[in-house]
Amino acid sequence: MTSTGAPGRARFPRSVYGVGEEPDPRFSLANERTFLAWIRTSLALSAAGVALEALDVPVARGLRLACALLLVCLGVLAPVQAWWGWAASERAMRCRRPLPSPLLSPLIAVGTLVAGVLLLLGLLLG
Repeated sequence: MTSTGAPGRARFPRSVYGVGEEPDPRFSLANERTFLAWIRTSLALSAAGVALEALDVPVARGLRLACALLLVCLGVLAPVQAWWGWAASERAMRCRRPLPSPLLSPLIAVGTLVAGVLLLLGLLLG
């Protein structure tokens, strides 16, 4: 079997599947579950941002809007992390290299912390 799977069958994206050898399927499936967890995180962050603006949350207007915008922006970044992380990890496994560190995870973590602090301040001041 070639690195692209069945003979004559191209897999997308070629930048991932066109290199190295097939890893153990359990590792690829775990990588896919991590990808899907990032997608769920994206949905949760976006929903939280929309909910802050849609519901009558007793938080000062400026802090509520800043927190909502930050959460929605983080919700937009999470799928980028999902795709980059999945592709980089899959390529690393196929080439028998160490797994890369997550690129945007620290930014998303700090952004979520900041959103939480804004919301806490808004509740205390509101």
